[in-house]
Amino acid sequence: MANKILQRSAAGQKISLQNGIRNVPDHPILPFIEGDGIGRDIWQAAVGVFDAAVEKAYGGRRKVAWLEVYAGEKAFSQFGTWLPAETISAFRQFSVGIKGPLATPTGGGFRSLNVALREALDLYVCQRPVRYFAGAPSPVSRPEQVNMVIFRENTEDLYNGIEFELGSAGSQQFKALFKDHFPAEYAKIRFPDTAGIGLKLVSKEGTCRLVRAAIQWALDNRRKNLTLVHKGNIMKYTEGAFQKWGYELAEAEFGDRVYTRAQWERTRAGCGESAANAEQEAALQSGRLLIKDLIADTVFQQTITQPQEFDVLATMNLNGDYLSDALAAQVGGMGLAPGGNWNAESGQAVFEAAHGTAPRYAGKDLANPSALILSGEMMFRYLGWFEAADLIFNGVAGAIAAQTVTCDLHRMLKDSTPLSCSEFGRAVIRQIKLS
Repeated sequence: MANKILQRSAAGQKISLQNGIRNVPDHPILPFIEGDGIGRDIWQAAVGVFDAAVEKAYGGRRKVAWLEVYAGEKAFSQFGTWLPAETISAFRQFSVGIKGPLATPTGGGFRSLNVALREALDLYVCQRPVRYFAGAPSPVSRPEQVNMVIFRENTEDLYNGIEFELGSAGSQQFKALFKDHFPAEYAKIRFPDTAGIGLKLVSKEGTCRLVRAAIQWALDNRRKNLTLVHKGNIMKYTEGAFQKWGYELAEAEFGDRVYTRAQWERTRAGCGESAANAEQEAALQSGRLLIKDLIADTVFQQTITQPQEFDVLATMNLNGDYLSDALAAQVGGMGLAPGGNWNAESGQAVFEAAHGTAPRYAGKDLANPSALILSGEMMFRYLGWFEAADLIFNGVAGAIAAQTVTCDLHRMLKDSTPLSCSEFGRAVIRQIKLS
């Protein structure tokens, strides 16, 4: 496989990063993983859209050199491994790429192929935009008010936690050590003889780099507020620490470019609430980014009842997983849910549809490719190819507005025209060509 990568990479040039600036050639090599289940269907639809948008935007001056690499079932069938080292090497070598959904092998080994790839490349940011497209179905009354971007920490929390299976030797040894060294805490285990054990890991370094990336993105994109989402009222030294470290990072590194709820609290304590409110209002009028925090369960409630109050949300891994899927339901479902995973320091990035493999629809040309197409829109924006990104976004928006949609949306839109996966891709391309 390594030789194949080297041979095929000759068609384009590598993206480079110098002094923190990404240098993207006119013919960049972008690795892709087709994916499992519906992956092949949605990739074939999406790549046609990508190429059409690049051609329309740049008239042949720019073109992507697509490089297939392997993971999941296709990798296992051809190479006997679910995630070849050469695939990780290719993403590292060429910096930016895209992938379809991957199934996780049963019987041990990987907890998740998606998680394994993120951890191997240290892609600590999971960015999930949630936007409404006019004409899409929604279970809420004001979906047009939903326009949020989630920054989910991608490498810690329970997804990278430590678990001990009930009855295993490791579980017995851990419980014995725990009981001997922390008897008061051990006594809190209600049923120690039948309890599996899991450790939740949240570090200051992991928190700060995620919050730093979220704040910088919010400032660069002129967003108005950022909410630190946590359950610190219960888990005070993990989720509560996420909130505390987030505020400290914001004030220490971004200074007068932000105004935090913690600053408001200090002013209220010293000068009263009216003075704190006046200080906050003056800060926001001057264009500073408001940074606040909210308990996770309250966020779930208020993003439904008053979504217009939320702009950027910074979350830990598990909360971000729940929240991003719940928000996607408000704007049409997981078929419209794109995502990007990246590292702000290394410049490494892998973009992906947020949904799963949907094996029952595999090979039937029925799946909605919008999530992968919109992940590509994120990828081109990340590369600085804004003209192509805008064409892709407007192409999807135009196809949905015309009520030409795939079966997942057609079921909820009485007067819409049902399209296959490939037909929807062509409908988006038509919208692009008309732009």
